Amino acid sequence: MSVNPLKAPRGASKKKSILGRGRSSGSGKTSGKGHKGQKARSGGGVRLGFEGGQMPLYRRVAARGFSNHPFKTEYVVINVSSLEKVYTDGETVNHGTLMQKGLVKKSEILVKILGEGELKKKLEVAVPAVSASAREKIEKAGGKVVTSGTAAEVTE
Repeated sequence: MSVNPLKAPRGASKKKSILGRGRSSGSGKTSGKGHKGQKARSGGGVRLGFEGGQMPLYRRVAARGFSNHPFKTEYVVINVSSLEKVYTDGETVNHGTLMQKGLVKKSEILVKILGEGELKKKLEVAVPAVSASAREKIEKAGGKVVTSGTAAEVTE
């Protein structure tokens, strides 16, 4: 195989548009900045949310209450049906085996098992969280559920 026939796919490389090179270039004279005004000047433009000196919206609207959004714990959800497909009878379900089977990534530590689907295999489940319906189905199939600590303990 030679290197000669290799070429970039269509649209992969684009010519840089050079501004201010005469009328025939298509971007001469005002160079796409319109006429005068703050945005036409060098270094011109305004910051995000600026409203020309008027009190900006983010300061006009009252900030009330508390949002737990930055502190919430997010779980990676895995259904019982996924465990049925991937695991064999008698196996242990934990972060390590879930990673090996490709159900979670290395960074996804917080895992919650939900009860959607059927489970006929006896599994020992050791994850941070398990829903009530999933716990019921695992124990009904002869398995065992061990919730391995709270979210704070798992991340440390």
